[in-house]
Amino acid sequence: MDPAVWFQEDMIYVETLNFLTRLSARYSRLIAEPVAKLAGEIIDHAEKANSIFPSDNQRIEMRKAHLLEARASLMALDVRLTHVYLILNQNPEGAFTTSKGNPVKSQDAMEKLDKMAQNLGELIDKENELLKGAIKNVTAKQK
Repeated sequence: MDPAVWFQEDMIYVETLNFLTRLSARYSRLIAEPVAKLAGEIIDHAEKANSIFPSDNQRIEMRKAHLLEARASLMALDVRLTHVYLILNQNPEGAFTTSKGNPVKSQDAMEKLDKMAQNLGELIDKENELLKGAIKNVTAKQK
């Protein structure tokens, strides 16, 4: 599997956690844990897939299963982040706090949300293509 896939997953995880740690306490209690868990699942399943050398049909199936799980977690993360974006857009001023606990102004919060959506959206799209390619490659080894 291409090492770029692993770097991409790491970036998704780091960017997701960076975003979640900037949320106000009101939202982070409700949103952070399940979203972070999905981001972690992507790394976990991809690493498991990478650790299985596809030397026989059983190993090929196991590797493929982990790649499919990684992609499923990626798609679920994409949906969850879209919901987070929509929810936070309804009250952007209450979405983030500064390091001193003060609310971030509405316009600044909208900029943070838009930047998060753009950055993570691009990373997720690229990761999706990489995982689909890896799944296709491992499936081709079965034939």
